[in-house]
Amino acid sequence: MLLRRIVLSIALVSALLLAVVFAALNPGAVTLDLGFFETRMQKSLALTLAFGAGWLFGLACLAAFVLRIALEPRRLRHALRLAESEIHTLRSLPPTHAD
Repeated sequence: MLLRRIVLSIALVSALLLAVVFAALNPGAVTLDLGFFETRMQKSLALTLAFGAGWLFGLACLAAFVLRIALEPRRLRHALRLAESEIHTLRSLPPTHAD
């Protein structure tokens, strides 16, 4: 547990230092035209926002996948109940080949 915190702290500090170095190496601003409005911001901020948006999109996709997997046993139990009731109904019918 302690080792995981240390590794996570080192990774966080490394990411922060990398962001600072990136911002220092890429001075200047860019104009972003998003269709419904236009804005001007620093290159490093634009890239950070794009990275954050991609991370959130990936998180949303992962959540949808996990939710689908979590709900699959419920769907399978329902299908099993339907199949068992159909088998019970078919077994209770009189045989048609008894002539």
